[in-house]
Formats: sequence, C-alpha cells, structure tokens
Amino acid sequence: MAQDSWPSPGHADRAVTDSEYETVAARFSDDGVYGDPTQPAVVTAGTGRTVTIRAGTEGSLRGHAWISGTTPVTLTVAANTSGQTRTDRVLLRLDRDTWTVRAVVKQGTPGAGPPTLTTGAEFSSYEVLLANVSVLNGANSVTVARAERYVGSRIRPATAAANGDPNPKLGDVTWETDTKRLRLHDGTSKRTIYMDSGTISVNASVSAWSNEVESVIEVHNGIVCCRFGSLKRLAGTLPSGTESRLPIVIPAAYRHPSRDQYGIAIAGTAACRFIVHAQSTDRAGQVWLVNHPNIANGSFLLPVSGMSWVVD
Repeated sequence: MAQDSWPSPGHADRAVTDSEYETVAARFSDDGVYGDPTQPAVVTAGTGRTVTIRAGTEGSLRGHAWISGTTPVTLTVAANTSGQTRTDRVLLRLDRDTWTVRAVVKQGTPGAGPPTLTTGAEFSSYEVLLANVSVLNGANSVTVARAERYVGSRIRPATAAANGDPNPKLGDVTWETDTKRLRLHDGTSKRTIYMDSGTISVNASVSAWSNEVESVIEVHNGIVCCRFGSLKRLAGTLPSGTESRLPIVIPAAYRHPSRDQYGIAIAGTAACRFIVHAQSTDRAGQVWLVNHPNIANGSFLLPVSGMSWVVD
C-alpha cells in the first residue's frame, strides 16, 4: 500500500471514514473521563446487583466524545453462582461496528481476577477502565472499587511570572522556559518536579571574614544542597558567645520560607554551630556563627558539607 494522508483533496475527495477519523483523532486527548480523583466516584454500587454511573460525567475515547447524560445510568451485574468470587469491570467501550462509546460491565471469570481490557487497533472495540466490581458467590449486592482513568494534562510552556495558567487544575504540568523548572499543580499549589540550577556561588563580602574557598549551592528538584567553603577570620579575635555574620548569603529564591537551618563547623579542634536564616526573619538568607570558642585573627572556620533544605 502506498503512502497516504487525510483529510486531503487527493484522498476520497476529502471524505474521511470512521476508522480514518479514529486514526487522526485518537491522540487529541488521553482516553478516559474528564476531572480528577478528588471528585466523586464515576461508578458506585447501586441497589441489588447494579452499579450506577454518575450523571453529567464526560469523557473521550480514541477521539470520540462521551457523556453519561443528565440522570444517573444504571447497569446490571450478572449473578454469580460459581462458588468463587468474580471480579467484573465497568468500562467505557468504543464499538468499532457502530462507532459509539458506552459505559458497560465486562464480566470476569470466577477465581481468575478481572478481565483484560481490549485496547488493540485490530479489535472490534477499544476499552478504558472506570471501576472494578467484586461479586461474591450468591451475592445480591456488589462492591465497587473506583479505578477511573482520567484524561491527563498536556505540558504547557510558560514563564515563572506567567505561571502557565491563571486557573490551574490538578495535574497541570508546565515547563518554565526562564527557570528551567518542570512544575506540577497538586490541587493546591505548584510543585517543582524537576530542576537543576547548576552551581551557584553564595559568597558575600563582610569585613570580619574572607572566603578562602568558594561557598556554593546547587538546587535539584526543589532541594537546596550546600557546600560552604573555608572561611578566614580577619577582624581580631572573636570572643566565644559573640555572634558573627559569615561571608555567605543565600539568594531569595533558595531560602527556606519559614525555618532556620542549623549547621556544624570546625574551628581548630572545637565544634561550632551556625544558622542559615529563613526568608521570614530579619536576617533573611544570611549565615551567622552563633556557638563557638574564641577564634583568633587569621584562624580558619571549616563548615561541614552536606547541609540541605526544601524550598518547593
């Protein structure tokens, strides 16, 4: 068969068959129902051996739109007298003979687990799961476990300032071209799921200390990882018990919003403690040495590497 494409004037005078429409429309959206798992279940147990499809539910299957209607849909589940528990499935099925999408119950085999979904292009139907139904032997009612497949969100290019969408929905994903962050909306706020900042120098200038080895941070997927360099005392002996600002400052975007971080350093043979101050403090982003022995002029302070905190 030669190459072909449609719709086009050279293909059946621009006429498109149902199967050709499926080929072109199948990836217009994912297969499933519209919404997300925070909404009420699409399928619930009904009276007796029935299940109920929620009214007003919409979806798409291989490019074919589906709606449950303005009133709930009731589907009957077959009796089970096999002596073993049977698992059925409620699903959306595209019938390639009639080219209609309907919610149906697909009966399983007792004791053999749920039935397999039909998804291949070679079959006369295509199915997507909505719920699993447990039918005990001789039961006059059923138990429904929700398993809706939802139409997913596409990745939207954006900038951090634009934030992708002023009305984001659960599952929305954006790629920020300016910050190089992949962000996911969790239903409440944006969360960074991928970011690699590279090496960021956090050296600062203070009169009492110098950076003898550069202090740096790297930010990966919302976690700040620090490696503060060796620091040299320049302004005479620092008495024990006197706080001293160190020559390091964390950029605003990488400060913890509300919690100070505590780190360990070595001065000679003594352990010291320093604080990386949170954004919410009056020392936002600054690093202060707070517990230490006397530190003589020209002595070195060696922060211990490996400090980290979450910023997103």
